[in-house]
Amino acid sequence: MSVTVRVPAKVNVQLAVGAARPDGFHDLANVFLAVGLYDEVTVTPAAELRVTCDGPDAGQVPLDRTNLAARAAIALAGRRGIEPNVHLHIAKDIPVAGGMAGGSADGAGALLACDTLWGTGASREELLEICAELGSDVPFSLVGGAALGVGRGERLTALEVGGTFHWVFAMAGRGLSTPAVFREFDRLAEGRAIPEPVASADLLAALAKGDADALAATVSNDLQPAALSLFPELADTLAAGRGAGALTALVSGSGPTTAFLARDAEAAEKVAEALRVSGTCGAVRTAVGPVAGATVL
Repeated sequence: MSVTVRVPAKVNVQLAVGAARPDGFHDLANVFLAVGLYDEVTVTPAAELRVTCDGPDAGQVPLDRTNLAARAAIALAGRRGIEPNVHLHIAKDIPVAGGMAGGSADGAGALLACDTLWGTGASREELLEICAELGSDVPFSLVGGAALGVGRGERLTALEVGGTFHWVFAMAGRGLSTPAVFREFDRLAEGRAIPEPVASADLLAALAKGDADALAATVSNDLQPAALSLFPELADTLAAGRGAGALTALVSGSGPTTAFLARDAEAAEKVAEALRVSGTCGAVRTAVGPVAGATVL
């Protein structure tokens, strides 16, 4: 018997970052939107825990117990007093180290798959608690849709979305380390007051209306200057997408994937084609959001 779970990528339509806390984390106001790029995690009983992976960038995925999928299996097994003896196979389609929560998606997918395989009967609250222990973005990968994340981003409130938004994502030629981007944020912010992060009322209203133009006018990412400082070439990708008619362009999360909002599917394809021939990025993908979170297939 095996269980397969499909889990989506995310884009941050707002990422407001507060000052570094004593524990090294930052308080966030993080507006997540799940988008239709997916990893699939398949869990099968095995003699011992092992991880395999295929798909784009699979060679960059750790296959030991540091992998979030492995950590999820270990965490759930530990709570039930059993051994995490499963083979976790990740079919990867979300960019690695791209700011779209690919690792977090794998953690959430493995957790739901192991819960289903083992019949643990874990409540949604317990699964979300384990997700929060695994990482700041993992709870959203489980629930999907649209949500406001506060604290480290792990405390979620579901958001109303009044329509479907069309996105184009441009993958960079290399990854960016999320901790490195936060360190650069701290360096750039040194000596100035950083306001408490709060969600934009106008952005939440734009989501609720399903208004792409209003959303484009309100998206923001406080980590974008840090990502551009570490990876200046991203500015050329952002400019290429804007020049092709994207309503807005931003770095996705900690980067380096860049995200472009389009008015409709036809406009998204036009932006995507322009990016493909621009020479400023690697693979280019289109996707819509919001979509459901981790789902057993």
